[in-house]
Amino acid sequence: MKALKNIFVGFLVSFIGSIPLGYLNVIGFEIYSKFGMNSLIFFLFGVICVEMFVIYFTLIFAKQLVNNKKLMKFIDFFAVFFLLIIGYSFYASANQTTEQQGVFEKYAMYSPFLIGVFLSGINFLQVPFWTGWNLYLINGNYISIANKLKLYYIAGTLIGTFAGMLTLVLLLNTLSQNTTSFSKYVIPVVIPLFFVVLAFVQMIKVYKKYYRKRI
Repeated sequence: MKALKNIFVGFLVSFIGSIPLGYLNVIGFEIYSKFGMNSLIFFLFGVICVEMFVIYFTLIFAKQLVNNKKLMKFIDFFAVFFLLIIGYSFYASANQTTEQQGVFEKYAMYSPFLIGVFLSGINFLQVPFWTGWNLYLINGNYISIANKLKLYYIAGTLIGTFAGMLTLVLLLNTLSQNTTSFSKYVIPVVIPLFFVVLAFVQMIKVYKKYYRKRI
């Protein structure tokens, strides 16, 4: 019973959490639209391979990570610049001339799996995300991490992330196909604006967390 509960809680948290994770979903959509379903599947497997280790170590060392104020502060500040850089890369790619290659065409020679591993590996935002959730779930007795039970929780989170990202990518693709204006402006306008909004939200979080208390 505890194993099933761990799987269900892990799936629910990661399925919902995969939707606002940001750039990995957007890049997954771009890979799917250019290279098809097989490439998207391999990309998602690459993403969750890295996430498996992130979830495991944040599950084991959640309390120690939270107490490392300098590390958490660095991640929070770096996230702002990271999101802006990703947004600019999409904007610059969309404004290239036809003779130039886009962001993904230049890296088409690489395996989508390796692209997923790399991009998930530099997604530092998942460290505070999973650290906070794991602490909350453990302290609230929503999950049990004794012995092998933690593996059931991790399995649930990986399935939830995969399903959540796949669902969102397919929804974005359906929207882009059925809405001409959306398809026309998605890369040069919608996606860069999306990352600017994420960066702005992150800046608000940083301000509230580190500066508001000083005033």
